[in-house]
Amino acid sequence: MTLAQLLDHLQRELPYDYLCGDVAETLERALAGEHPDPLAGEVIALIARAAERPEADAPIERAAAVTALGPIRLQYMADDAPVEGFRFIERTILGIDAAFDAEALAAKRQGS
Repeated sequence: MTLAQLLDHLQRELPYDYLCGDVAETLERALAGEHPDPLAGEVIALIARAAERPEADAPIERAAAVTALGPIRLQYMADDAPVEGFRFIERTILGIDAAFDAEALAAKRQGS
C-alpha cells in the first residue's frame, strides 16, 4: 500500500479531516507542521516518516504505520490527556488496520 492509498482510505472511512488538498499537499503541510488540524498533521507526519520516503507514492507497511503512532498513542493515554485526542489516535490505528485488511481481501479475491 502507498501513503496515498492509506491516507485516502482514512479520509474516506473515518470522520476526520486527514487531507488538506491532495495527498502530496497534505504530506508537505503535515511535515512542515502546517496542517490545519495539528493532531492529524502530527499523525500524518509520523506515518510519512515511517515510509520508505515521505511521498504519496511511497510504500508503507502496516507494522511501520502502526508502530510510528506508538509514542503519540502513549502520550494520549496519560490521565491528563484530552479524551478526543486518544479517540482520534485509536480510530486512526483501527482505520490503518482496516485499510490493510481491505487490501489483503481484494488481493485474495483477485487471486481466486
